[in-house]
Parts: sequence; C-alpha cells; structure tokens
Amino acid sequence: MKFWKLQGIGNDFIAIDGRNDSVASDNYGKLAKKVCHRKFSVGADGLLVAKNSNVADIEMVYYNSDGSRASMCGNGLRCFVKFVYDNNIIKKEEFNVYTLDGIKRIKINTNDNKIDTITVNMGSGSFKSGDIPVNTNKEVFINENIQILDKEFTISSMLMGVPHTVVFVDEINMEDIHKYGPLIEKHEIFLKNTNVNFVKVIDESNIFVRTWERGCGYTLGCGTGMTASVIISNYLNKVCKSVNVTSEGGSIKIDLVDEKAYMSGRAEKICEGILEV
Repeated sequence: MKFWKLQGIGNDFIAIDGRNDSVASDNYGKLAKKVCHRKFSVGADGLLVAKNSNVADIEMVYYNSDGSRASMCGNGLRCFVKFVYDNNIIKKEEFNVYTLDGIKRIKINTNDNKIDTITVNMGSGSFKSGDIPVNTNKEVFINENIQILDKEFTISSMLMGVPHTVVFVDEINMEDIHKYGPLIEKHEIFLKNTNVNFVKVIDESNIFVRTWERGCGYTLGCGTGMTASVIISNYLNKVCKSVNVTSEGGSIKIDLVDEKAYMSGRAEKICEGILEV
C-alpha cells in the first residue's frame, strides 16, 4: 500500500489513497493503530484516508494513532489537502472536503504553481454543553472550576469538530501538561473525553498553545485546538479577531470572520513509501 508521510506544524500523519483499496471501512482503526506506532512502523499522530464522496469533491477519513475515529483534525486536513492535490486526486485550488464535522471549504494559495499555504474554513464550532458533550446542566461551560489532584483549574470548553478545553496559564509548564493533561482529558465531566489546550496570551494578536490531544497525548501542534483557543480567547475578550498562534511545532494564523474561523498554514511532505499491511 503506497503512502505519504506529511506534517503540519509538527503534527505528523500517514496519508493513503483509499478510493480503490481493499481495506474494510471498520479496519482502518486497526490499520491506524498499527502504522502509527513509532517503534514498529512508520509512526505518526494519525492516519488520513482519501475516499470518494457524493456530497463533496473528496472525503477525508481520519483516525488517531490509538485507532479511534475522529470527526476532524485541522493540521491533518491541511496535510490531506496537500496529499490529494499533489497526487492529482483533486486538481483545483478551491474545493470541498467532507469530514464527520461537515463539509470544509478549502483554498490553496500557490507560489510558482506549488502550494504555499492552505486556508480552511473551520466553521464556528459550538459552545453548547450538550454538543461537546459536558455532563452539566449549564448551557455553556465557560470559566468553570474543576479540581485535578492538588490543583484547581479554571477551564472553558467547546466543540470544534472534536471536544476542546482551554486552560489559560501565565507560563507554559511541560511538567504540568504531562501531569494534568491526561487527567483533564479523561475527567468524568467530559462524556467523550476532551482535548486540553494550555494557552498563554502574549497580546491581542499572539498566543502560545500547547495541546494534550485526546487519543494521541502531547503533540507538537493541534489545528482544531489552536482554532478553539482563539475562539474562546476572543469570546473572553483576551484577543482580537486575527491571531497568530504558535505551538512547539510552528505557527498558523486564525482569522474570525462573520462568526467563522479561517485557519491558514503550511503542510509539508516528509517521505513516501510502501506499507506492509
């Protein structure tokens, strides 16, 4: 099985053309768990599969490295776009991609006929507690306190394709991310677990984000998490509507326009080869 490995701000993925493969749809999770293992295979944060779609130009099927299906992945979507465009599966600079989080509108920005950056209409997400979902009788889950071991956290959550929770911090502390991230992720109040974003606001146009990703652990970058971090930060009047977001793996730009979030950033091919599956 032919594959590409790509990365978007340090979030890495294995991409395959699944339009005519022999893999049963319920076996992609097992495949993801196998090929994403960093000791026994290529290794990646997730698996991207291109499928034909009756409602969009192409469908992106996405699985986390633990074999769980995810509705969306922002960095993964940019890598998916590069994969299908450079392999002539889709040869348009504007097109639609079907995901479990709905249809995403894509715009490829080129330089000398090569992809420079990719802009994705990420939609508006949802603050409704029932959509996230959070086990609460409150309509939204913003600036709520929870106790994790010896520490109380003020958190805010939303659905951005997948559940995301933001924790504002004065400084990024990697020990705290690894200690508290998995416990917040699997806290009983989050009925389907949650991604956890530790956010340091620099000024109204710049934030740092470190993400403990549901189903993956700590990652160098999370596109949906960085998008959710900007939306929640803007909602709480901490940033403006055009924000540079930096993770350990690099930076993307989030623009909030007409209640929708537009994510712009790069995607890069690392290598290609044949998977023995």
